[in-house]
Amino acid sequence: MGISIWQILIIAVIVVLLFGRGKISELMGDVAKGIKSFKKGLNEDDESETDTAASRKTIDHKADETVVTSKSEDKSQAG
Repeated sequence: MGISIWQILIIAVIVVLLFGRGKISELMGDVAKGIKSFKKGLNEDDESETDTAASRKTIDHKADETVVTSKSEDKSQAG
């Protein structure tokens, strides 16, 4: 026994009678404003992440550079 189309229609009619058409449309408008605000917040968050990523400093490493240490430095670091 699932919910039939007639039961859904009866519930919809009762909701419209209780709250009125204006109240439902007002509620939907508030929901739409909330969704827009949420999306705007996400976009602002993404923009701030790209700003901070662009302002980060990077250290370039060249693969052809080699680091040479003398044996005396190796011994002093090992001890």
